[in-house]
Amino acid sequence: MDVHGRDLRYFAAVAEELNFTRAAERLFVSQPALSKQIRMLEKQVGARLFHRDRRVVRLTVVGEALLPHARGMLAAWGAAEAAVEEARAAELHTLVIGMSTSPGRGLLPALRTRLVSRFPHARPVLRQVNWADPSAGLADGSSDVAFVWLPLPDGDRYRYAVVAREPRLVALPRGHPLAARAAADSQGAVDFTDLLDEPILALPSEAGPLRDYWLALDARGDRAPRIGGVVGSAEETHEAVANGQGVALLATGNAPLVVRDGVIAVPVRGISPSQLAVAARRVDERPLVLAYLAAAAKVGAGPS
Repeated sequence: MDVHGRDLRYFAAVAEELNFTRAAERLFVSQPALSKQIRMLEKQVGARLFHRDRRVVRLTVVGEALLPHARGMLAAWGAAEAAVEEARAAELHTLVIGMSTSPGRGLLPALRTRLVSRFPHARPVLRQVNWADPSAGLADGSSDVAFVWLPLPDGDRYRYAVVAREPRLVALPRGHPLAARAAADSQGAVDFTDLLDEPILALPSEAGPLRDYWLALDARGDRAPRIGGVVGSAEETHEAVANGQGVALLATGNAPLVVRDGVIAVPVRGISPSQLAVAARRVDERPLVLAYLAAAAKVGAGPS
């Protein structure tokens, strides 16, 4: 027996009104159409559901047995529809924002304000991603937009807006000889050539071209880096530098995540500045995604 929800709804209305005319009005259907559907339901059930005459309509024993189950099924389907609608609304308004570390720099509140001004029901959700994934969740679809460092692997898959351009620093133990050299320098900096023989901390190999960038391979010529260790978070970077495993290049805005408890950071001459961007998949044309990218473009175009 394959009964439609409409048939159960019609049956329940007649059972509650005990009048076909009133039930039809309640359901916004014609009385003949309602009577036809009830007859079809009775045929499927294999028994009469109502006693009918010119003056009264009442449930049969079979109808009385069916009514509580019909009401339960209608209530369950109503709850299912509500759950589906709630899930659809949540999916429509939720924006998952991936990041390997907190972007800081006032970016999150600035972008949230711009997003919510256009989409008041938007619900930004932050998602922390390991440094082994340079796309911060974009590649596998677990993030809708993400704060990423350029260059991105498979860059053609993404669109992005740069939100910060910052000189790169080198994190050193406070007693490192280069710390003294920087202190004696008029600009408080060191040359990248001074770092060529230093053991340097690297991102996981899965980071691809981003690992190469933070090793500054483009500025090394034929001098391969000496890898002092692999780090997957700001905390690991701090511990490795503090323990003397190696030095680490980092963006100026990320220095507060590493510089503490005997670790310092000084500017490096001779390498390009870092670029932090908000990125999304090119194929993703959802309004929330495009609005967040537009907000990032405006923030990035402002004063550094």
